[in-house]
Amino acid sequence: MTATIKKIISNPPFNLNSEASEWVFATFDGLNEVEKLGQLFNLICFGPDPKLAVELLAHKVGGITRMFTPDFEAEQSAIAEIQAKSKIPVLISADLEGSIMSLPFGTQVPNPLALAAINDLDSTKIISDIMAKEAWAVGVNWSFTPVLDINKEFKSAIVATRGYGSDFDKIESQAMTQLKSFQAAGIAASVKHWPGEGYDDRDQHLVTTINPQNMAEWHETFGRLYSHAIKAGVKTVMSAHIALPSYVREVNPDAHELEQCRPASISRELNLQLLRGELGFNGLIVSDATPMAGLGSWSKREKYLPQVIENGCDMILFSDNPSKDYENMAEALQDGRLSADRLDMAVYRILALKASLGLHLPQKLAKLPDLEQSQAIVQDITEKAPTLVKDVQNILPLDVKTQRKIYLFTTGLVSPLQGPQDMEFVEMLKAEGFEVVIHDKTKPGLRLWENADLVLYVMGEETLLTRERIFMNWADLTGFFGAAMERPWHEKDCALISFGYPYYLYDAPRMPCVVNSYMVGKSMQQATLECLMGRKPFVGISPIDPFCGLVDAKY
Repeated sequence: MTATIKKIISNPPFNLNSEASEWVFATFDGLNEVEKLGQLFNLICFGPDPKLAVELLAHKVGGITRMFTPDFEAEQSAIAEIQAKSKIPVLISADLEGSIMSLPFGTQVPNPLALAAINDLDSTKIISDIMAKEAWAVGVNWSFTPVLDINKEFKSAIVATRGYGSDFDKIESQAMTQLKSFQAAGIAASVKHWPGEGYDDRDQHLVTTINPQNMAEWHETFGRLYSHAIKAGVKTVMSAHIALPSYVREVNPDAHELEQCRPASISRELNLQLLRGELGFNGLIVSDATPMAGLGSWSKREKYLPQVIENGCDMILFSDNPSKDYENMAEALQDGRLSADRLDMAVYRILALKASLGLHLPQKLAKLPDLEQSQAIVQDITEKAPTLVKDVQNILPLDVKTQRKIYLFTTGLVSPLQGPQDMEFVEMLKAEGFEVVIHDKTKPGLRLWENADLVLYVMGEETLLTRERIFMNWADLTGFFGAAMERPWHEKDCALISFGYPYYLYDAPRMPCVVNSYMVGKSMQQATLECLMGRKPFVGISPIDPFCGLVDAKY
């Protein structure tokens, strides 16, 4: 086995030299069974106190995902303490996806869909470099990005703004640019969500999703994307709770229908045969979050957790009860549900990833880059994202003289992680001299917009976990069934502005003016206002079909 391990860790993507290889073997030899099992876990840490992350060291973890607070110095100090107290360097991870997932102490940057609308790889590199430098400064060495999902099914509430759209070539060029930027900065990239999301409109946080492609289609799309990422040296792949029945049927024609729908995260066929065997991936495979219902609905945790490692993943992402999970994995090792060979191979790859990032060498604290300078750069780039989908009644640019009175329907900013938030865009409009009345959906009534000059629908919903469905929910937006059926655009200037989900025309195909701005951040709200007022041009190019295939939505 030693010869096999030497070959694995000296080849791409680890490329370890003799010194780093010796560290891997010496470290492995110094581990007992408990410590080996601990290395398998990457635990999540929520809470306002950064010291909470230090407490996770009691579980001898291989990695920690920290949901950071705005206090950079406290967070950096806590991460440094983790590394100082840990017997083995710890992988510190984050979802560097931009927008509402931007680091709270850093610069809020465009999300993938906004970058795809900008469609300038130099801009994508600049944004990725800013994200990487700020993350690395606090101690992050692993990002669960870039996203390789293809937004084929427009009703998906999990892919749209998190991915680079539906154009295959654009997804590839954008994702490879981000991948290279992150890894050049010393942060391991993790392409996701294997074996490919976006052809199912459901959310794997809530259900095992199905990739319905036949294998010829898959090889032309996701197969090519993952192959290119592997050739580009991506260090890790996130295996998700997504099934690929066509491959299971190909390699096992007698597989039961249900077995064909096994999530990739616990599929030997998808991880070991397809990803490692056929595509030749030699790096680390991490599962997607194991408390997600896409895995939990398959079987009970005591059964599927050992299968995560036994069937090809090298790390287990997250745990609601680490002590119980460790006990379960130890029992699985004793009764054969988890083999010693798979445990050892996973630990070797974990150690190799750490050595490839230089974590076995002395680390120095870094300074947070100049945020004011970064924000100015980001603002210039962000201004290229707002996209004028249509304006069939020539409502734009806005004119405070003729459209002074605005009646505004809004979702506010919706985030499952942060809860409802006020939208600064309203105050921006007021600062321009507009009189804005926000619809109060607790007070039912008809034609409440009658005295307005302009009716605006302002949406702030990005795709994120457990949203189930995002759509133009007229009843919830208005709060009254009668008002839900009103369409004021035959009598008033009317427009919809989306700071997030780009597919509202599916439920409002005759909306005369639509602007897609892809992300909810203040910088994007300001950039969109500049375009609405005519001070800046709309130059964003839609990375998806905003008309949802509807003929009448263009008119």
